[in-house]
Amino acid sequence: MNVTEQLVATLARSETFQRYGRAFTETTGMPLNLRTIAAGQLPFHGRRDENRFCALMAAKRQTCDACLHLQGALAFDAINGTATRTCTYGLCETAVPVKLGAETIAYLQIGQVMRQRPTEAMFLRAVDQARRRGVDIGTGSVRAAYFETPVVPPAKLESIAELLAIFAEHLAMQSNRIMMQATHLESPVIARAKQFILDNHAENLSLRLVSRAVNTSPFYFCKLFRKCTTVSFTEFVSRTRVEKAKHLLLNRNLRVSEIAFAVGFQSLTHFARMFRKTVGHSPSEFRGKNSIRRLAARVRAV
Repeated sequence: MNVTEQLVATLARSETFQRYGRAFTETTGMPLNLRTIAAGQLPFHGRRDENRFCALMAAKRQTCDACLHLQGALAFDAINGTATRTCTYGLCETAVPVKLGAETIAYLQIGQVMRQRPTEAMFLRAVDQARRRGVDIGTGSVRAAYFETPVVPPAKLESIAELLAIFAEHLAMQSNRIMMQATHLESPVIARAKQFILDNHAENLSLRLVSRAVNTSPFYFCKLFRKCTTVSFTEFVSRTRVEKAKHLLLNRNLRVSEIAFAVGFQSLTHFARMFRKTVGHSPSEFRGKNSIRRLAARVRAV
């Protein structure tokens, strides 16, 4: 596993994702999966909530190949935004990108549903498509499974995808925290250094200053920090400051420029650039989106 795959696996195992996934499936009846962008497999195959028709199609190499082709096309479409694709047999799947800064690291994927009630003509077209691949799916069991496929109207599917997009932003923030906090066999030196950075993030921190604080040479500290945290010292400091800034941005009485200098950035331009790189939005966009959501939450509570 590379670093990104490890990060996605950690997100998938998290209590946040597990709880959301259970609530999502119970509410919508649709399976939910968090997959890496390079995953060359069917996201729902073998799961208890897998669509029965899709499971039968995946059991045959010829029809499985068509499903895998759909996964590749969907991943390409969704690299920068929500996308939906319909398979050869009339079922659709939707993918929502999860980002770490500006980079897409995973997809929240749902699907194995139809956007209209299946008809006899639709099933006959599916039979014909499968026959062209050398597979006969015109049997009673496959037919029954096809007509059991859940139906989600286009407007409802679009609303569900919007809910996933909001959750994807929450996962993006969680992934940033994981990148900052989670390490493998972290040394006491790095643990002390990270705490020093957290305690002094508003100061003019340098690699030499922090290495001196943990009693190591700058050269050794630089190599050890990269090895243990998978990011450079400079990037970790910037991510720490951005995390602090995100909380301050919720206070609309503070100007963006005040926040930038309060968390340790030396210029507003540098702050804006690092914030966008880490969060995927400008500080003003982040403040606006979260203000709208907090207002909507208060309205729903009334």
